[in-house]
Amino acid sequence: MSSDQNFQVNLGGVIRLLSDHLYGGPEVFIRELLQNSVDAITARRKIDASYSGRIRVEVITSDRGNTVCVEDDGIGLTESEVHQFLATIGESSKSGDLSRGDFIGQFGIGLLSAFVVSDEITVLTQSARDSAQPVQWTGRANGTYAVTQLSQSLPVGTQVFLRSRPGKEEFFEPERVQELLRYFGHHLPWPIEFHSKGTVANITETAPWRQAFASDAQRRETLLRYGRATFGPEFLDAVPLRSETGSVDGVAFVLPFTASPASRHTHRVYLKNMLLTESAGSLLPEWAFFVRCVINADRLRPNAARDAFYKDDALEKTQQEIGRCLKDYLISLSQFDRRRLEQLIRLHYLPIKSLATEDEEFYRLFIRWLPFETTTGSVTLEEYFQSNKSLRYVKDVDQFRQIASVASAQGLCLFNGGYAYDAELLDKLPEEFPGHDIRPMEASELVQDFEELSLEESQQVFDLIKLADIVLQKYKCRVEARRFVPAELPALYTANNSARFLRSVEQSTEVADDMWSGILNNVAAAVGADGYAQLVLNFRNPLIRKLTEIPDKSLLKRIIEVLYLQSLLLGHYPLSSEERKILGSGLLGLIEHFLANE
Repeated sequence: MSSDQNFQVNLGGVIRLLSDHLYGGPEVFIRELLQNSVDAITARRKIDASYSGRIRVEVITSDRGNTVCVEDDGIGLTESEVHQFLATIGESSKSGDLSRGDFIGQFGIGLLSAFVVSDEITVLTQSARDSAQPVQWTGRANGTYAVTQLSQSLPVGTQVFLRSRPGKEEFFEPERVQELLRYFGHHLPWPIEFHSKGTVANITETAPWRQAFASDAQRRETLLRYGRATFGPEFLDAVPLRSETGSVDGVAFVLPFTASPASRHTHRVYLKNMLLTESAGSLLPEWAFFVRCVINADRLRPNAARDAFYKDDALEKTQQEIGRCLKDYLISLSQFDRRRLEQLIRLHYLPIKSLATEDEEFYRLFIRWLPFETTTGSVTLEEYFQSNKSLRYVKDVDQFRQIASVASAQGLCLFNGGYAYDAELLDKLPEEFPGHDIRPMEASELVQDFEELSLEESQQVFDLIKLADIVLQKYKCRVEARRFVPAELPALYTANNSARFLRSVEQSTEVADDMWSGILNNVAAAVGADGYAQLVLNFRNPLIRKLTEIPDKSLLKRIIEVLYLQSLLLGHYPLSSEERKILGSGLLGLIEHFLANE
């Protein structure tokens, strides 16, 4: 025979669980008590529309230690509700008659968090319902509680008394309690009074983004002042945020310094005007790392610890709507405030470029003003197209570095598309500028515009090229001679996509095991003649012309190898192990040669 049994709950273990895992720290007991009071006020307003509501918090000092009293004039609890909500762990105040309110938390679980800082909780409560008697509930951390009906009358509402447990005294100091009240409840819609040692402080204040202003300039100044007081920096601008789905309102502050996409900034996120978390990562689009936000949401669901939101369709749609607010702000700057737009782009061009790759409307509006690196410096397309109808760009940073000096010497403004998002943005330019000649180019294409040699010059350099072809055959590099600027550059190494791929495969072969080496060798063989790079000797350079007169082939071989390796290094190409050996032996060989001929 078997029979059903009830679980036995170890209250001390539950309290440790709350302290160590569910809540962020002991200080959240203030948040939980405020939530209970707000929920009680919300419930009473459902049965009495004329009722306004208030919360009173007092720190009572005595020789036995400080006591915190949190009092509200909300709906209160009957004796049966006390048993239901305060003595049954996991019971929610959203059930039964109290379910008609728009509540923040769960009354029983929220009150239980007070055991993190106190060994005993005393609750005095008077229900707003007719004929209900006032009740006292005393709960203890050992898992016991007592309920007593009181004979004296109490005002409608609830009073919660906590005395500090040993080791938690700091959370009951008046300054600390007042600080936590402001931190969690500064923007609650009900007035909160804090009493201590005969002084009274008003805690709540209407959020500045909800206040009325005489002008947009006054609104901006007030919001920026609020942002500085909340976060510290002197922000560039303040952007109002709205979302119908999550019933979200708030403000985003534009950072005055360059932000990394990987950075995680502090935000202030409120749920029904109660501080929920210092992180709004799930509420913001990934590209919005250039702002810090203060946001309130009324319709999103919090998790059990109430320090984040559940990931659901409502949260995803809210994120999209907040992203729309930020995009509209940037679009508005492009139309009405170019100076501020240029300042923002200088600091935050990377997230703006990221957004432009994903959003066609955003791309069309901003592509003209985004900065790009070129061989003549950083320019915007608006500046460039004022005097140019054609545009050439390379998609690899190393390629750009390889030919930047050569292109600049020939008067060619070449765009660098190798940085994040730049190639994607430049690839779309022909659609946005249909009357312009815009295309990517390989470094090898630059050679086609170099000046060809005369017949006499070709004969003069013929033997040198023939020898160089033989020397560099093992590096899969062909050699030819042209005239180009700058004359100071003796040789230029160029490699198309196939040649760069082949170099990568061969370098991988050096560190692969036998099986993978065989596979990589087969891949390299399949590339064939397309995998050959090109070394262009500059006949304008005095050294190259001098080499045509040297009869010592052994010396020429060493010089050709050194020129090849120098060109690789100028192009920022990593050297293979064989090339590194040649670099050392080639230089030593040249030194030995010239010492022997001294």
